[in-house]
Amino acid sequence: MKKYSAFSLFKHGLNHHQDWQRVWRNPTPKKHYDIIIVGGGGHGLATAYYLAKEFGITNVAVIEKGYLGGGNTARNTTIVRSNYLWDESSHLYEHSLKLWESLSQELNYNVMFSQRGVLNLGHTLQDMRDIQRRVNANRLNGIDGEILDPQQIKEIVPYMDCSANRRYPVLGASWQPRGGVARHDAVAWGFARGASELGVDLIQQCQVTGFEIKNGMVTGVKTDSYGLISAAKVGCVVAGNSGVVASMAGLRLPIESHPLQAFVSEPIKPILDTVVMSNHVHGYISQSDKGDLVIGSGIDHYNGYGQRGSYPIIEHAVAAILELFPNFSRVRMNRQWGGIVDTCPDACPIISKTPIKNLYFNCGWGTGGFKATPGSGHVFAASLAKDEMHELAKPFSLDRFYHGSLIDEHGAAGVAH
Repeated sequence: MKKYSAFSLFKHGLNHHQDWQRVWRNPTPKKHYDIIIVGGGGHGLATAYYLAKEFGITNVAVIEKGYLGGGNTARNTTIVRSNYLWDESSHLYEHSLKLWESLSQELNYNVMFSQRGVLNLGHTLQDMRDIQRRVNANRLNGIDGEILDPQQIKEIVPYMDCSANRRYPVLGASWQPRGGVARHDAVAWGFARGASELGVDLIQQCQVTGFEIKNGMVTGVKTDSYGLISAAKVGCVVAGNSGVVASMAGLRLPIESHPLQAFVSEPIKPILDTVVMSNHVHGYISQSDKGDLVIGSGIDHYNGYGQRGSYPIIEHAVAAILELFPNFSRVRMNRQWGGIVDTCPDACPIISKTPIKNLYFNCGWGTGGFKATPGSGHVFAASLAKDEMHELAKPFSLDRFYHGSLIDEHGAAGVAH
């Protein structure tokens, strides 16, 4: 079989992960790296890219147990927004949204970012009070946001039932025009190609099985394919497996892992050109460029690592969507899946040093992971490069769980966690 050079498959029109697996051959790992990134999803690849691009650190390896972008990056509902309530969250997600707005040009790769706007619906008086609070907080932080009444919502989404006789009538909504959706696998491939072209080693089908730790300092990772690979620093960005990986270093993180459910319909003609989210009935929906209705649901009520659908949760989501869009009742479901999300007690991420010197973790994003991809990678890269946490990352340190400075986006971010 012909061995193509890194990412030359794009020139040959091969862009599906199975084609990538068939063509790609891992580089032979070096004996020592300046930085190893454990986890080849969107956040890990973005971290590697920005380390090379912004900080000139190219002696970097990304180690992925499966294929690049094949974990939670491939299992989400692709929504991008920054209208979070608390200052710490809104600054971080707005930083990410600004990077999204120029990401296709930055990577010279179309990530299909579509700023079609995001609606967060209100169905009760308390919902509307929360929406007013959040929109005002967003404006104070320089983030776009408006409060819409049912008639204005109807003009944006004419097929949504905004009548007053529904069980959960739509009383209003927050509206972030700059929000939207992007292509989930495209952002992973764009960052991967960019990192590879800058000299980063991308090592797939290689599982980290442990850490080499000497005198309280990490000195490398143990792998099933190449044995010990040494490094000066290690950054772990492994989404739903963060607790498992942390335990290999003798750490216990304050997170739980749950399957987060989602599904798509059969392709239909264009009918929905924005993103609609409802915390109260708990469903969120958009339409992809292929025509699928992309529908997000909730997490399974048990800890687990199964990347598969769960019918009780999906059934609840279907009921929620049909409450808003009765005309979707005859649309067939195409496929379903579960992404494994780490959730912290305050529904906010961990971007932090650990008690083990030179070992860093980036995890706990819950439902906010995809939208944070470029921002998370950028601030994590800066933290690794300078050995000092980026200003936007400092509020999300592990220390907050010891001194009680929790951020707590539960319910405040416009969608139930």
